[in-house]
Amino acid sequence: MKKKDEIKNKEIFKEEMEELKQEELEKENQAKTEEETIEEPKEETNDLEKQLENANKEIEELKNAYARKNAEFQNFARRKENEFEELKKYAAEKIIAKFLEGVDNLERAISASLESKDFDSLVKGVDMTLNQIKNTLKSEGVEEIKAVGEKFDPYKHQAVMVENIEDVENDYIVMELQKGYTMHGKVIRPSMVKVCKK
Repeated sequence: MKKKDEIKNKEIFKEEMEELKQEELEKENQAKTEEETIEEPKEETNDLEKQLENANKEIEELKNAYARKNAEFQNFARRKENEFEELKKYAAEKIIAKFLEGVDNLERAISASLESKDFDSLVKGVDMTLNQIKNTLKSEGVEEIKAVGEKFDPYKHQAVMVENIEDVENDYIVMELQKGYTMHGKVIRPSMVKVCKK
C-alpha cells in the first residue's frame, strides 16, 4: 500500500513538475512575445526618427536653395536697375549727337557772316541748319501738327485766343502761334492756336 502511495505521489509530483515546466515555458513564450512587441515599436521609432531627420535635412537644403535663388534674384534686379539707369542717362545720346551737327553748322554760319558781313549767307546757313534739324527730328519720328485751316482738336491743339471771323467756320483754327509736334503718333507738344468762335 505504501508502494502504491509512493508511486501515486511520484506520479502526482511528476505531473505537477510537468505543469510547472509547462507554465514556465508559457511564461517564457509570453515574455518573448512581449519583448518582440516592445522591440517592434523601437524599430518603428527608429524608422520615424530617420524619416524626420531626412525631412529636416531636406527642409534645410530647400531653405538654402531658396536663400541662394533669392540672393541671385536680388542681384539680378539690382543689375537690371543699374542698367536701366545707365540707359536712361544716355538715351538721348544719339539724338544729341545729331543736333550737335546743327550747332556746328550754326556756329560756322555765324562765323562766316561775321567775316564777310554778308547777311544773305547767314540766312542761307541758318535755313540749311533748320532743315537739317527738321530732318533729324523726322528721322526720330517727330512730325509737325497741322493747325491753320484745320478743325480744332483739343488733343492736338491748345486754344489761347478766340475770334469771331465771318468767312471762317466755327471751331476752325485761324492762326498758329506756336507749332505742335507728335512723336510716333503721340502728341509731345500741342499747337498753340487762335480759334474762330461764333
